[in-house]
Amino acid sequence: MRDENIDNTVVTLHLQKGWSIRKISRDLGLSRNRIRRILASNSVLRDTTPEDKIPMKKKRVSKLDPYKEYITDLLIKYNKITGQRVYELLMEKGYQGEISIVRDYLKSIRQVGSKTPIKMVETDPGRLAAHDWSDYNITFTLTGQTQQLTFFSYILCFSRRQYVSVVENKKQSTLFRELIAAFIYFDGVPKEIRSDNQKACVDQWAPCSPVFNNKYLEFATWYRFTPKTITPRHPTENLKIERPFWYLEQNFLNGREFKDLQDLKSQLQLWLRQVNDVRKHGTTKERPIDRYIQEQPYLQALPVNHFDTSLVTHKVVNQESCIYYEGYQYVVPQKYMFELCPLRITQDQMIIYSPEGEQIACHPLAEKGRKERYVGDHKKPTKKPDLSIADVISRLECFSPEMSGYIQQLKQHKPGTWRHHLRSLLSLKVNYRVEDIMVAVRRASRYKVFDSGTIENFLENNSEARYSIKLSFKPQNNNYNEQQN
Repeated sequence: MRDENIDNTVVTLHLQKGWSIRKISRDLGLSRNRIRRILASNSVLRDTTPEDKIPMKKKRVSKLDPYKEYITDLLIKYNKITGQRVYELLMEKGYQGEISIVRDYLKSIRQVGSKTPIKMVETDPGRLAAHDWSDYNITFTLTGQTQQLTFFSYILCFSRRQYVSVVENKKQSTLFRELIAAFIYFDGVPKEIRSDNQKACVDQWAPCSPVFNNKYLEFATWYRFTPKTITPRHPTENLKIERPFWYLEQNFLNGREFKDLQDLKSQLQLWLRQVNDVRKHGTTKERPIDRYIQEQPYLQALPVNHFDTSLVTHKVVNQESCIYYEGYQYVVPQKYMFELCPLRITQDQMIIYSPEGEQIACHPLAEKGRKERYVGDHKKPTKKPDLSIADVISRLECFSPEMSGYIQQLKQHKPGTWRHHLRSLLSLKVNYRVEDIMVAVRRASRYKVFDSGTIENFLENNSEARYSIKLSFKPQNNNYNEQQN
């Protein structure tokens, strides 16, 4: 056993008083080898670096080393994957080691978590904000039913002040509306805004850089912020927005009851102001509302006019003189039947324009669960509305110059029913695109087929319909008195 008193005496006599090892051995009754070990140990401890004292053990190369990045990707994608399954996938990649090495490695990384230390980077006031979605199942006490709701969260990264709302979907138009609401809530726009790689923001990743969606870039330019995103498979880059969702779960959704959706939204707004704004943040050790007071002057001013979040599209007026949209029929004046009309769809209404750009109808969007499928004044006429045959021919000829020849051939081969077939051909525009219709007409002309039903069958089997359900149309097969062109 080591005796510190003897060690101190040996070192002192030899180094301070100059005694020889032989003299110290004789006077203290110690062996000369022990004295030499004491002196050598003292010298090593005092005069060498830790690396010199204890030689570092050289790390052995493992057969698993080339596959560790692949294993990390597997654990991110399938966090509950078994060691056996990982071993099987590694064998497919050419791994030649034993399963025991795989299991030991999985055990080590699953115990300690990520091998990369998490470092929270603080930003200057007004510099950065972040946004994201998260889904939760909420049971309402009024009905006892459980409903999945999507929460949108936007946070200022300096102050940690947060805006949260409940939304119906994760569409780009919804994202724009909520971002605008957040800008108004905080009375300003930061210089940078970070998202994850959602399709509303990022189209794809080029080598080492994201390709942002053009519409999102237009929105960013309007509000003069630089869009940012996180690197794929690096979720810790967005902890400032992910962690607040955990706090929302634990502090707001946990231990509360909600009668209905409106009650949840009301409680959420109170919670944001009375709890979330005034709590002491775990990282900053300050209240978000106090840091927001410091940050607000650094936010960019809001524009006079906000970005137009309306959906602008084109749809064909169908045989019922309506625009079909998300399961409901929006009434349009009858003279625009089968015309391709521009639409402007806002959060709560649909505005319909004529092909020339004149507004012809405006309807509130149908509420969810509405049983009446018509929106607008839909009066069923005593006589089925129909276009004159001259108008039908004129519209068909607008499809393509080739259509005139096919119309003449159809008249020759179907002298009694050619009007019916022409009306049926025009009605195909409701469900199919003009380009696809012309492909079918050219094929019919080549094989001497003059029957609208055959053309429709070809389109059903070879073309993509405009809508998820087919809108039926059966024109009257009566004798018409219209004058033929």
